[in-house]
Amino acid sequence: MAYLVPSEFVAKMVDAGESKIFMSTRDTLIRSYMAGAILALAAVFAVSITVQTGSPLVGALLFPVGFSMLYLMGFDLLTGVFMLTPLAFLDKRPGVTVGGILRNWGLVFLGNFAGALTVAFMMAFVFTYGFSTDPGPVGHKIAEIGAARTLGYAKYGIAGWLTIFLRGMLCNWMVSMGVVGAMISTAVSGKVIAMWMPILVFFYMTFEHSVVNMFLFPSGLIMGGAFSIVDYFIWNEIPTVLGNLVGGIAFTGLTLYSTHVRTAPKRAIRLAA
Repeated sequence: MAYLVPSEFVAKMVDAGESKIFMSTRDTLIRSYMAGAILALAAVFAVSITVQTGSPLVGALLFPVGFSMLYLMGFDLLTGVFMLTPLAFLDKRPGVTVGGILRNWGLVFLGNFAGALTVAFMMAFVFTYGFSTDPGPVGHKIAEIGAARTLGYAKYGIAGWLTIFLRGMLCNWMVSMGVVGAMISTAVSGKVIAMWMPILVFFYMTFEHSVVNMFLFPSGLIMGGAFSIVDYFIWNEIPTVLGNLVGGIAFTGLTLYSTHVRTAPKRAIRLAA
C-alpha cells in the first residue's frame, strides 16, 4: 500500500480541482449523476442493515462501501468539489475563475440530485411493489428520518437551523477527508482504508450530508413522511449545503493547502556563541 506524503497528495488535490473546473458539461453531469445514485443506494443499504440488525453501528460500518465505489470509479460528489475546486483558484491556476468554480458546483449539484432522486423513486417502487402496498419497516424508517431531521430541527427555530449548519460542517470535514483518502495511496486497498475511516465517523454520528439527504428526504416524502418539500429545503438541504461548503474548505482544503503547499518559512535557530 504505497503511501504518498502530504506534499504529494495535496498537489494532487489542486490538480484534481483544476481538472474538475475545466471538465465538459456532459462528463460533469454523468459523473455527478452516478455519484448521487451510488451514494443513495449505499444510504438505503445502511438504513436496511440498521433496521434489520437494530444496530446503527453495523449500518455505519458498511455504508462506506458506496463512497469507496464511487470514488474508485472517478465520480464526483458536491461535498468533494466544494473542497477541491477552490484550491485551484488559491493556487492561481491559469484560467480558473470564481465563475468556473460556481459552474462546476451547480452542475454537480444537479447531477447528484438527479441520481439520488432516481434511486429514491426506484427504491420506493420496490418497497411498495409499484406503490400498491405499505413500504414496510425500512420505508417507514426512512420516512421517520425525514420528519425527525426537518421538523425536529424546526421546533428549535434559528438554533435548530444553526445546528443543521454545524452538523453539515462536521460532516464535510470527515467526508472531504475521505476524498483526500482516495489520493494518499497508489494501491486500491490503501485508498479504501483511508476513505472508510472518516466516512464511518460521519455516518455513525448522523452528521448532515447534502447528497445523502437528496435521497433520504425525497424518498421519505414518497413513502409518506409527515413533512413537506419546503420543510426539506428550509430545515435541511439549504443549511446542510452551506455547512458542507464551509466545513470542506475550512477544515480540510485550506488547512492542508496552507501547511503543505504554502508552507511557512522554517524558524531560524540562533546558535549559542
